[in-house]
Amino acid sequence: MNSKDFCRAALVCCLGFSTSSTRAQIAVPSDGSDGALNITATTRIDLGQAVSGAWNADNSANSGKGVYDSNVWAVVFKYTSVNIASNTFVTFTNHSSRAPVVWLVSGDVTISGDLSLDGQSVGNNAPQLAEGGPGGFRGGAGFFANGVSQGAGFGPAGGEPGGGNFGDWATGGGYATVGEATPGTAYGNPSLLPLVGGSGGGGYYSQGQGGAGGGGAILIACAGTLTINGTVHANGGNCLVDARGGGGSGGGIRLVATTLAGAGSVQAIPVPKSGHPGGVGRVRIERAANNATWAIAPDPSVVPLQATDTPLIWLPTTGPMATIVSINSVASPADPKASFGAYGPDVTVPQTNAATVVVQTVNAESASQVMVRVTPRTSGYYTEVPALLSQTNSLSPLTLLWTATNVPVNLGYSAVIARVIRP
Repeated sequence: MNSKDFCRAALVCCLGFSTSSTRAQIAVPSDGSDGALNITATTRIDLGQAVSGAWNADNSANSGKGVYDSNVWAVVFKYTSVNIASNTFVTFTNHSSRAPVVWLVSGDVTISGDLSLDGQSVGNNAPQLAEGGPGGFRGGAGFFANGVSQGAGFGPAGGEPGGGNFGDWATGGGYATVGEATPGTAYGNPSLLPLVGGSGGGGYYSQGQGGAGGGGAILIACAGTLTINGTVHANGGNCLVDARGGGGSGGGIRLVATTLAGAGSVQAIPVPKSGHPGGVGRVRIERAANNATWAIAPDPSVVPLQATDTPLIWLPTTGPMATIVSINSVASPADPKASFGAYGPDVTVPQTNAATVVVQTVNAESASQVMVRVTPRTSGYYTEVPALLSQTNSLSPLTLLWTATNVPVNLGYSAVIARVIRP
């Protein structure tokens, strides 16, 4: 990255190196079947209206609703152009999968208003869980009653519940408690492949205060000029009452365009608060020409493109993947919802104190470390258990099975997530 491409000032990055524009355009796989998005009044986009199918299928019959593709875990819109007028606010209602948002745009994108994928802030709202933005994770429950007490935040770095270190972040972790708060380190990778949002903050043990939701995640890939004079943000949620719950962490924002323009702002940060904020998220910028002076927080990873490039939209088939195969020999569904009962459990196991979780990895080295995290909906800390290599299924591609034993099981609902740390 050329040192002229940005200047740093604390958490704010000013992306301001001008280059001449070019007639050629990067290749964005958009057939425009969702039409033009033209927003002139405050709007909430309901991702639950997306039809299920392949992301690259013609969506003309359901134009404007998008497509939910479980294979890439995203709600995908293929627009001809996007215009968000000034003094307008755009937010989202989550899909049942909590998948992130992808805009593939064959023309130009102009954002003069406010585009928000923020995590939900919280007050004294136990036992409800604060929602993450699309692609982000829920906050932990606050204390409600004996047996329905505070819980950890959800996600790869969800915060611990009340009295200890709480709230984790998006691409990091968050903490919340009366004790000292220490932000977690960013997780995932700078490419935002796969696209993932922020983790939730932990709940507090008194007054019913839960943790805030993590910021969501969005990819905007624009074949033409991406102009931001407003704000694009995927910030972690805040704790509104006494700042004792954990804040959510910032989410993930990936912006890809032939040309950047405008003087707006891009944020994937925890909302400043007294007490226990979450951690920062990630911002990724890929462009051929830059005429923008955006204020960006945190500092982005910046990748120059050629105007004739075809950017990588999805994790390639040769990339590493991890899947939870089974819990106590009960097969996991192909498209888990983690909805805590709204759509029924993904996996039901007989009452037990411990379970065995089998994880499959593809294209991940045998020297990798595989961790299984279990987060109860209420009344408990999260637990991470290492999964040990137990079987080789294939050498091409390299497909391995890993087994975690004595994974704690609480009565009621829990979320289970696997992560792989490659050597």
